[in-house]
Amino acid sequence: MKTNEKKMMVATPYIKEAFLNYPQGATKWLMACFMVMVFCFSGCSKEPMVKQTKTFVLVHGAWQSAYVWSTVKTQLEKKGNKVIVVELPAHGADNTPAVSVSMNIYRDKVVAAIENLTGKVILVGHSMGGIVVSAVAEKIPERIEKLVFIGAFVPQDGESLIDLAFQDKTSLLRPNLIPSADQLTLDVNKDKLTDIFCQDASELIKKLVIANYRSEPAIPFADKIKLTSAAFGSVKKYYIFTAKDQAIGQDLQKQMAKAAGITNTYIVDTGHSPFLSVPEKVSEIFLEISK
Repeated sequence: MKTNEKKMMVATPYIKEAFLNYPQGATKWLMACFMVMVFCFSGCSKEPMVKQTKTFVLVHGAWQSAYVWSTVKTQLEKKGNKVIVVELPAHGADNTPAVSVSMNIYRDKVVAAIENLTGKVILVGHSMGGIVVSAVAEKIPERIEKLVFIGAFVPQDGESLIDLAFQDKTSLLRPNLIPSADQLTLDVNKDKLTDIFCQDASELIKKLVIANYRSEPAIPFADKIKLTSAAFGSVKKYYIFTAKDQAIGQDLQKQMAKAAGITNTYIVDTGHSPFLSVPEKVSEIFLEISK
């Protein structure tokens, strides 16, 4: 029985008595009405408040696109959250030429998506998306409630993705890169594609990754990022380590998180794309971070 229903039962005898004695019991009638109001509304502030939902903005990595977040997006939305998935230029269905993109272009696409929203967001970046969300946090730190890196690159001021990737001694990605003749795009050895990005995913998911594959613009990889302690440094950060990652090795992940001063960390026992292999676990961690 609800609290207000119990209170009404307590007040009912007073109302009955007032009815039976009205108009002689006019005073009791007024008192009964007053008591009903007191009983029913005095405890309103103690009722549990509706939980405030969060807004997540999810950014994919290289050689992937918005589709990779599909299941996580659905799961977060089922919990009442708002989820925006940004598809970076020259990825997925976007036809921006590779020669026209840069890390700043990626950044501005995400900034524009956030500026169309109200309030602060939880911004998530995967892989190369870690560089992108770092640049976004530098640009609009006041709009970022929390910054989440999942199996992602985390730059220091003046670093590029290439600067970080060249430090990785265990990645299978670098030896399997194939630059185009004009040096504008990079491909991954197709025979190693799913081994690098999702070796622990189902066969159905692996086919999905292959079907959605497209060459990656090369120019942004060399773009150095400007970060400051006043902007990027002011945003609360989280890192989700991917323990069996064959694209960004564990040593480099830990090195980057430590250098960025990230102490709020989680770990998933997966390859590079946990949102494809264990989306439920990823959603669970995101919800935990959002609290």
